[in-house]
Amino acid sequence: MKKVILLFALLAMALISVEAENYPYRSDVLWVTRPDHSDWLYKCGEKANVEIEFFKYGIPRDGIIEYEIATDMLKADKSGKAELKDGRASINMGTKKTPGFRDLKLKVKVDGKSYSHHVKVGFSVDKIVPYTKEPSDFLDYWKNAVAEMREMPMSYTRELAKEYCTDKVDCYLVKLDINSQHQSIYGYLFYPKDASVKSCPAVLCPPGAGIKTIKEPLRHKYYAENGMIRFEVEIHGLDPRLPAETFSDISRAFNGRENGYLQNGIDNRDTYYMKRVYLACVRALDFLRLLPEWDGKNLIVQGGSQGGALSIITAALDNDHVTQCVANHPALSDMAGYAEEGHTGGYPHFRTKDMLTKDRMQTMAYYDVVNFAPYVRGDAYLTWGYNDSTCPPTTSYAVWNRMTCNKESLLTPINEHWTSEATEFGHMEWIKKHLK
Repeated sequence: MKKVILLFALLAMALISVEAENYPYRSDVLWVTRPDHSDWLYKCGEKANVEIEFFKYGIPRDGIIEYEIATDMLKADKSGKAELKDGRASINMGTKKTPGFRDLKLKVKVDGKSYSHHVKVGFSVDKIVPYTKEPSDFLDYWKNAVAEMREMPMSYTRELAKEYCTDKVDCYLVKLDINSQHQSIYGYLFYPKDASVKSCPAVLCPPGAGIKTIKEPLRHKYYAENGMIRFEVEIHGLDPRLPAETFSDISRAFNGRENGYLQNGIDNRDTYYMKRVYLACVRALDFLRLLPEWDGKNLIVQGGSQGGALSIITAALDNDHVTQCVANHPALSDMAGYAEEGHTGGYPHFRTKDMLTKDRMQTMAYYDVVNFAPYVRGDAYLTWGYNDSTCPPTTSYAVWNRMTCNKESLLTPINEHWTSEATEFGHMEWIKKHLK
């Protein structure tokens, strides 16, 4: 059953979320933007009007708003000014003739300081399609790659991580070999304490983008406290116990604009860095399926941003086993989209001519989430926000519209590139509700 849940938490989010970018905690100012369609969605050709309120110290303030309007992630094509009277103004955003999002960017100077905000609205979003096309041998390529990877015997080490054990949860640090070159990934494996044989669903959690340690391993301990095995992994083969400054040094050396891992080897589908990452995620599922405590039925992938992309990709690559896929604002979606004039591309936002060559776009097509999306068979639950300018809503819809499995979505229009703790906990609740 396909179900769409719309969540609007406008003024209330100022009170309950300490991380909200649109309503920042302990901020002196508050912007409120109200599109005249309550779901922020329109049909192509319909005009969008946005009511704006601006408060400082809770008091409506007057001023002149300077605004720009652009297609999602592209240069502005319209600008103007609007007057705040008693803290209120209205701006006609116009329309969009083709499916996608428009972004209204606002700026006002009050008491000598400038304040900015933005709001995105969508047009015929159910008709958004990606620029990226699926290669003719896409399925064969990945089927053969996974089969070759699985020819290597499983090899791993596991040691108790006492610092992350609690009265309800046991934690182990796992080092898992992923190929014949002895490259590995690390992960923290959480169990319910004293878990019995064949009693636990298993959840793989791939990481967000970057070269960094596994952040706050106990942050999602509630999975194990609710009877699930959870495997939080990194993708670069770096021991998460390394000092933070070591990760920073490695990231500065090997993940700059000129040498980032998402560009590494991109001229050829077989040498691209992300090939080993995608296969490593499948290897991690193979490892989970060998655990005697796994219930033998429920195998889940869950993550956000790059982790959301890897969740969808892994669910597609191992669709014989994955029963659920939960993803926030997936990255790596329609990566070559900027090659078409007026088209929005996804993170990591390859915009330059040297990145959008024929060979590199061909490689991208083998690694793009939009081409994996139709092959997810398990139940899927996706979350994304419209104001996100890291993984823009245009590309999230490009993925969503390509998925044909049973799927539900939690749409949080005000969100930028973040999810609340309540939403994160809701993912676990959704998984628990949909166990087999």
